[in-house]
Amino acid sequence: MKFADIAGHADTIEALRQMADSGKIPHAILLSGISGIGKLRLARAFAQYIHCSNRHDGDSCGACPSCLQHQKHNNPDLHFIYPVVKRDGCSVSTDYIEPWKEMISEWSYMPPEKWNDLIQAGNSQPAIFVNESEDIISRASLSAFQEDYKIFLIWLPEKLRIEAANKLLKIIEEPFEDTLFILVSNDDSKLLPTIFSRTQRFNLRPLSGTDIATHLSASKGIGKELADAASRIAEGSMGKAEALACHPDEILEFSDLFKETMRMAYGLKAQALKALSERCASMGREKLLRFLSYCARMVRENFIYNMKMPQISLMTPDEEQFSFRFSPFIHEGNVENLSSEISRAATDIERNANAKIVMFDLMLLLSQGVRTPKPAVLPL
Repeated sequence: MKFADIAGHADTIEALRQMADSGKIPHAILLSGISGIGKLRLARAFAQYIHCSNRHDGDSCGACPSCLQHQKHNNPDLHFIYPVVKRDGCSVSTDYIEPWKEMISEWSYMPPEKWNDLIQAGNSQPAIFVNESEDIISRASLSAFQEDYKIFLIWLPEKLRIEAANKLLKIIEEPFEDTLFILVSNDDSKLLPTIFSRTQRFNLRPLSGTDIATHLSASKGIGKELADAASRIAEGSMGKAEALACHPDEILEFSDLFKETMRMAYGLKAQALKALSERCASMGREKLLRFLSYCARMVRENFIYNMKMPQISLMTPDEEQFSFRFSPFIHEGNVENLSSEISRAATDIERNANAKIVMFDLMLLLSQGVRTPKPAVLPL
């Protein structure tokens, strides 16, 4: 991975490049921002740049032995750490190296739900456990194999168990001279404060629509119309844009299900809503969470559309066609409650509540919500 492969983040790339060129690299760096904006790609490009023996034109060469090892994911001085599930004696990152290589090769914008699928997490919550910290400390005590630095690249450090994070405090604060830590976080507010304070932080912004559309067209061969549509509704996330543009079937499924749900909810069709809730529950937790996220977005976008601000509404043409008639039912009298109930349902699902019960309860609450009349406007 080279800096040239990174969409956006020019200021951060320049800052990282200057650090490496000066030889004054902080012992611990934190790259944070929303999921899907290329933080791990940037971390990998930075690690390759540090190890490259023939840097030129502000980038790694891509051809020296170190760069070639990086591209094949087998440089002995780059150690990937990531959340896993405990199963059949597997509890550290190296136990899941094959799905990890598939992940960073095929899904390099790192949607967490895809990682959960690859490691077959099911209803388990992947985490970084204390024995992983012990393994890091053991490997850090050894000299670098061939490079000037050995680099520990930790994806989702907010998934560190408290005992695992505490065990890493000393080595992150006072590492060996040839040891660097690069942390890549989707939510640094969940990071242990004592870890957070020991890093030099870079907060990466969401990508621009232009950066996203250009990448989809150039790297994925996506047509301009679809690339532009995906970039509009991706909310700055390349990962989300790729999922929309390269795998649109799920979005179409969610769109049809959302439409049917709202029609049945407004019509007080209790039996139909029960059937829909069971259909949703059968998706499995991760897909159901994605559907609830889709519902939350559609409630928000319909409220914006109803406020007569379609120019800032982030919807596909198909979604906008439905919203032309549906948006009047999402207004200031119910939007907050609808959003809150969807969020509460997602939280319950994350905590492994019974999906059939949660979804049927949500369907009934949505039925009540969408039938709430719009508040009367009082004359001045």
